[in-house]
Amino acid sequence: MSDAPAQPAPAAESAAGEPRCLGCERPLTHTVVDLGMHPPCESYVAPEDARAMEPTWPLRVYVCDRCFLVQLPPDVDPQSIFEEYAYFSSYSSSWLQHAERYATEITERLGLDERSFVVELASNDGYLLRNFVAAGIPALGVEPAANVAQAAIDQGVPTLVEFFTTELGLRLAKERGPADLICGANVLAQVPPIHDFFGGVRALLAPDGVFTFEFPHLLRQMESTQFDTIYHEHYLYLSLLALEPILARQRLRLFDVEELATHGGSLRVFGTRVEDDSHAATPRVEAIRRAESQAGLGTLDGYRRFAASVEEVRHALLTLLIGLRRDGKRVAAYGAAGKGNTLLNYCGVGPDLVEYVVDHNPYKQGRLLPGSRIPIHAPARLRETRPDYVLILPWNLREEILAEHAYVSEWGGRFIVPIPRPEVVDPVAAALSRAV
Repeated sequence: MSDAPAQPAPAAESAAGEPRCLGCERPLTHTVVDLGMHPPCESYVAPEDARAMEPTWPLRVYVCDRCFLVQLPPDVDPQSIFEEYAYFSSYSSSWLQHAERYATEITERLGLDERSFVVELASNDGYLLRNFVAAGIPALGVEPAANVAQAAIDQGVPTLVEFFTTELGLRLAKERGPADLICGANVLAQVPPIHDFFGGVRALLAPDGVFTFEFPHLLRQMESTQFDTIYHEHYLYLSLLALEPILARQRLRLFDVEELATHGGSLRVFGTRVEDDSHAATPRVEAIRRAESQAGLGTLDGYRRFAASVEEVRHALLTLLIGLRRDGKRVAAYGAAGKGNTLLNYCGVGPDLVEYVVDHNPYKQGRLLPGSRIPIHAPARLRETRPDYVLILPWNLREEILAEHAYVSEWGGRFIVPIPRPEVVDPVAAALSRAV
């Protein structure tokens, strides 16, 4: 009998055709928000396919009335999304700094050294593990996207090109030995077979090992109307309330949590096996539980205001962009991010309102955004065309983007930040406020 038996994946639909909860398998009948039909957010369109049809699926988010897991039914197969992926973590300087700080802090906290073993799940292009490799700490990445994993391998980060499952966790524990640290950032949202995933964590984790996962906190997402984080590769929208029962089913527990500013407000959770008593629970875990309860995340009423707030953002952004267009102003966008595609397509924004978008990722340049078909260019395009306004699509990186592209002020250009409410930002004033 294995240490962490695989849990059967919940049925996608009930006999009545209703989607089922990915956490507890209960039929889902309560909608949080319905954003309509969208193409997958990372399916960038080649110019020669500009007139071709795109497949679309619903972006209708549910909340389970038993375990309060907020989720998007897995209408789109994860393999079709992640086998070749357009997102490379290393294109954000602030994210690289965030990863470096984490590696330094967790190495000191756990006393990691050359005898340790670190595994990152959804390791992307090696942005995090390269810090452990440089420190002489044995590390392994698990990344299903072959094109992204190759970028990690090319810089000396050992990477396995597979989806992480209970079976793989058992295999790695047998072949490589148990892991002292299993970590991941922004991966949990992308794992519909969540019990099989955490079964693998249990199987691979050393008896006194620690796992840490970062994810956008549902509480902050709802407070700030972050509906643009909803897209087909994000199946789960997590709170501690919903996550802890999933962990308990795999005989895992949380002992600490940190609140982070990343992605509009995230949590970093620290956990271990339930039988490991070497990590005492901190008061921060109970504080987050209490905050979620006070916000109503344990009741259906707590989710009913979100849809109305989402509509308000759409109306405000469209009013702003249409007004600028009527005044003869030119608007471009920064960052061909997945969340930006949800925002643009839900709001019905196309090249008539936003001429183009710029992005540092060469993989995306020369293509078109899915749905809106807005063309993607290199950032140099901003200097070439001098738009009056630049819409920041990855608004969670607003400070980094404002600082790096303050030159937009040279021709009197300004920025628009769409979330939590559309806001026009003067880059000069923003720079002065940062200097104070």
